[in-house]
Amino acid sequence: MNKAELVTAISDKAGITKAQAAAALDQMISSVSGALRTGDKVTLVGFGTFSTVSRGPRTGRNPRDNKPIKIAAKKVAKFKPGKKLADDVNGKGGKKKK
Repeated sequence: MNKAELVTAISDKAGITKAQAAAALDQMISSVSGALRTGDKVTLVGFGTFSTVSRGPRTGRNPRDNKPIKIAAKKVAKFKPGKKLADDVNGKGGKKKK
């Protein structure tokens, strides 16, 4: 599913226009990105948690000439799926324990 298909699905299920759905999706992405940029975590209960981790500098190898290259330290985004999402993906969604 790409962004346009996601916007269409949101507009259909929420009963709003595609423009409103696109604006809501863009704002959600912007808000999550902004929170991650400042080092905050974003937790959506049942869906998952977005966070950042720091990767230290390391030495890699150029695949063309096999010479070592230095790879700079950086922060990367990380996503950990929540239990409900993991269960839905594995076909366990909708089943309730008795």
